Amino acid sequence: MTNLSTTKMSSKGQVVIPEEIRKRLGLEAGAQFVVVAENDTVIMKAISPPSMDEFDALVAEARKQAKKAGLKKADIDAIISDVHSKK
Repeated sequence: MTNLSTTKMSSKGQVVIPEEIRKRLGLEAGAQFVVVAENDTVIMKAISPPSMDEFDALVAEARKQAKKAGLKKADIDAIISDVHSKK
C-alpha cells in the first residue's frame, strides 16, 4: 500500500514526513534513516538497531568467523589497544 503525499524542505534542510505515513510506519522522533540520492531521486529507508536476538546471532556469527580465521581474544585485545593508541 503506497501513500502519496507532498512535503517541503525547510531552510535548514529538514523534511517533514507526513503524519499519516509516520503513523503507518510507526516512526517516532529520533528515528534514523539511510538516505540515498541519484539524479533527482531521494530515497529514505528507516533503520533501527537489531533486536537482542538478532544481535546475539550477529555476535555468534562473528565469533564463528573469528575462530575460523584463527583469531584469539589476545589478538582482538591487541588490535583494540593499537586503535586506541592511534587516537
